[in-house]
Amino acid sequence: MKLLRVGTAGAERPALLDRAGILRDLSGVVPGLDAALLAADPALAKVRRAADDPDGLPPLDPAGLRTGPPLAGIGKIVCVGLNYHDHARETGAAIPEEPILFLKAPDTVVGPHDTVLIPPGSTRTDWEAELGVVIGRTARHLKTAEEGLAHVAGYTIAHDVSEREYQIERGGTWDKGKNCETFSPLGPWLVTADEIPDPQALAVRLSVNGVLRQDGTTADQIFPVGEAVAYISRFMTLYPGDIVSTGTPAGVAMGHPDPKPYLRPGDVVEVEIGGLGRQRQVMAAAEEGVGEAVA
Repeated sequence: MKLLRVGTAGAERPALLDRAGILRDLSGVVPGLDAALLAADPALAKVRRAADDPDGLPPLDPAGLRTGPPLAGIGKIVCVGLNYHDHARETGAAIPEEPILFLKAPDTVVGPHDTVLIPPGSTRTDWEAELGVVIGRTARHLKTAEEGLAHVAGYTIAHDVSEREYQIERGGTWDKGKNCETFSPLGPWLVTADEIPDPQALAVRLSVNGVLRQDGTTADQIFPVGEAVAYISRFMTLYPGDIVSTGTPAGVAMGHPDPKPYLRPGDVVEVEIGGLGRQRQVMAAAEEGVGEAVA
């Protein structure tokens, strides 16, 4: 199934993209797409029955209809750093012996086509196209990659926007450069795991102003999806609705020779992962002390 949430920020309704590509209203079937739904087998079964006979669902006109993040009530976003061989090479970093983990706050999440705000004074805002893994079952102390995959509800596109000065030069952890407002575009769809038989065979692409910057594959991940989920579960409990963002392939601005093509207001970023849809964001300058409600 391809599940999504549509409507104005804070008032999104659940929807389904059926096999014919028609957008369907799911609000008569379930109240929302959130962690509670992922954890409830009867509710998911009800959605699946509706997806199998979509003619009973009202169609929605997508024209002018905003797509929000595909999941509400996200508990935490756990990110795996330097998880592609080619990305480690381009940054001059050693291949990690164990996954590098950091957290992004759920309040950084916005829709896949919402505006992304460049922090005041930032000159090193960067892009990172990533496969997002949506947890569907509580995961504690998992031992194998197979167990890790068994706890995955589905997949989505995650754009791990990053401010490199904050991340690398301001001391402390990477979190400073990862948690600025709007730095986690998510979606457009939550694609259930049964539609992605091999998460290590997905093309990952990102362009800026029409120029292809990232062109990779999840086959290049150092720690594959199942292994990463199992590893994380040994250090923290993963709950339904948590997101694991699994790293980015080569091609980020930081990896380019000087002058590095960091993002500027007005730039257009497009992200695509095979089978998971496409994102498009226009970058804008954030005003000091002024937020923008785009989530």
